[in-house]
Amino acid sequence: MKRSIAMLLLITPIFLLSGVAIGQTDDGSSDTPKEVNKSDVLEWLDQLDADKLSERKAAEKALIDAGLGALEFLPEKRAGFSIEATERLARVRAALVSLKAKSQAKAIRIRFGDAKTLGEALEVISAESGVEFDHMADESIPVQPPTTPLSFWHAVDVVLDQTSLDINAYGSDSETLKLVPRAEGRQSRVDSAAYSGVYRLEPVSVSSRRVYNSPEQNGLNLSMQITWQPGMTPIGLTIPVNEVRGKYDDQGTLRPQTTQDSIEIATNNEMAFSEFFLPLELPVDRPKDIATLQGTIQSLLPGKQHDFEFDLTKPGTKQTVDSMTVELEQVSRNGDLYEVRIAIDLEDADRALESHRQWIFQNELRVTDRDGIDRDQLGYELYRQTDSAVGLAYFFDIERIDGAKLIYRSPTSVTKNTVEFVLEDIDLP
Repeated sequence: MKRSIAMLLLITPIFLLSGVAIGQTDDGSSDTPKEVNKSDVLEWLDQLDADKLSERKAAEKALIDAGLGALEFLPEKRAGFSIEATERLARVRAALVSLKAKSQAKAIRIRFGDAKTLGEALEVISAESGVEFDHMADESIPVQPPTTPLSFWHAVDVVLDQTSLDINAYGSDSETLKLVPRAEGRQSRVDSAAYSGVYRLEPVSVSSRRVYNSPEQNGLNLSMQITWQPGMTPIGLTIPVNEVRGKYDDQGTLRPQTTQDSIEIATNNEMAFSEFFLPLELPVDRPKDIATLQGTIQSLLPGKQHDFEFDLTKPGTKQTVDSMTVELEQVSRNGDLYEVRIAIDLEDADRALESHRQWIFQNELRVTDRDGIDRDQLGYELYRQTDSAVGLAYFFDIERIDGAKLIYRSPTSVTKNTVEFVLEDIDLP
């Protein structure tokens, strides 16, 4: 395999819970909110209910144009507002929430600046992404990173290629990447991968089979590894089969071989990668390589994390952060344990709480007792589910609940994400 290219990134916001991504995005722009004066926002807010239609329209436009900096000063509702003003406020919030969600779903961009050694380059990547590196390599090894900004994985691969290092995926986690010496003969990480949005896609192995007495079992199996920007574990990661296409070097057409509408790819918060198989029809002739292979990756991407905290002695307490509402419904004894029930409601949840709700079960939840000691949950049960809400019962081994608090951490946004990818020159067996 000689080279690969990344294609179009399309992001459509679905809903947002809270938080703002800071730094460079995949289009090179900054997500830092504009500086907005609170008094200006409150004045525009008053004008949403002005006597003149022109003033009401102008105020709505001004609030939207103010960008993310205005969002923190906007109330959910305002007492005394007319129906029209309430509708205008809702439109403003929806527009700004979408803007925030869109910014959170973008891939960060790494600018190496004056970094000239392995240690300096890794420090830059860590500062921009929050990801740490565990390695035993000499940090004084010289590197010559490009001056142009790169996506997270592209930046990592450039550094690793120049220092003969690789990643031990199974020794890494969502916060730390384990770097190891590169195996002899290992292909360039940059040349063997495609970068698209927050994703890195790389073929791992290719196998073919020809069954002479049962030709329908003939096939070409391509094993793939997909990685994503750490801290942005996708929800409902799929590759639509009907969008997989390509050509062999002899101009033969590449076709997928599956009866499924899409290839479902398992994801986990603990590791920033997954592996899957792409079954293809066996080519008619005997080409030497796959000249081009392209397709689409679809998912929901989470945004920033938010900690919801509750006093365990106050069941019935609710907290709403934008489109997410978490309620401490009930706290009661269940044998030797305490059963803590929470309800999670998401407005415009799309598929996030239907077929792809596993991310909810992976969210961190703990109890901090009156002595400040963290108690992890011992298990949970799903006791209620709708299209936009779930009810979960968690069990804790704690002596008393007075002075104890529940901490539930959840992604602060989920956006619909579609990216196209293209891989080139994949050698065949």
